[in-house]
Amino acid sequence: MGAEISKILANGNYKLLLQSNEQDELHTLVNEIYAANPNADVEVISCFVDGSWEADIIITDIDAEAEHMVAEKIREVANQKIIISIAHALHDTNKAVRISDGVSSAEEMQDLLPHSKVVKVFNTSFAHNIASHTTDSAKTVTLMAGNDSEALQTVFGLFSIAGFNPVIAGDLTVSRALEHIQ
Repeated sequence: MGAEISKILANGNYKLLLQSNEQDELHTLVNEIYAANPNADVEVISCFVDGSWEADIIITDIDAEAEHMVAEKIREVANQKIIISIAHALHDTNKAVRISDGVSSAEEMQDLLPHSKVVKVFNTSFAHNIASHTTDSAKTVTLMAGNDSEALQTVFGLFSIAGFNPVIAGDLTVSRALEHIQ
């Protein structure tokens, strides 16, 4: 999903800092972005801590377990920044059902980054059709949840400009349901 989100956001007036452990895939993505939009502002970074330091909004496209490791490393540099979580507590890296203690991955991320503003966006069903995203807002409803109203409005605006139809579903406790929508 992160690659598709990057392609969509690259059409806006945003500077994208992209990091991945899969360098070949990342360079392919950057080439695809520039092929579609030669004026895109994209930079490949080698360290997610450095990228998080520079970024205003951080989008994590990693499994829920890896989010914990990343949160530990970026805690100091992500202070007061918006973290958009697209991870799902429902699955681990092996796609096996993960048993949680009744909290969502987004809530766990907020606990790990108490001075950041976590916003949960997208659900598992959306992952299958983000690549066919169109600007027809009736077909691209995007549910989001978060505890910080200013962060929610910022993310709402970001995804509105990107051509989605965002809907604020509530606070982060709502992400428990969002992460399990199939």
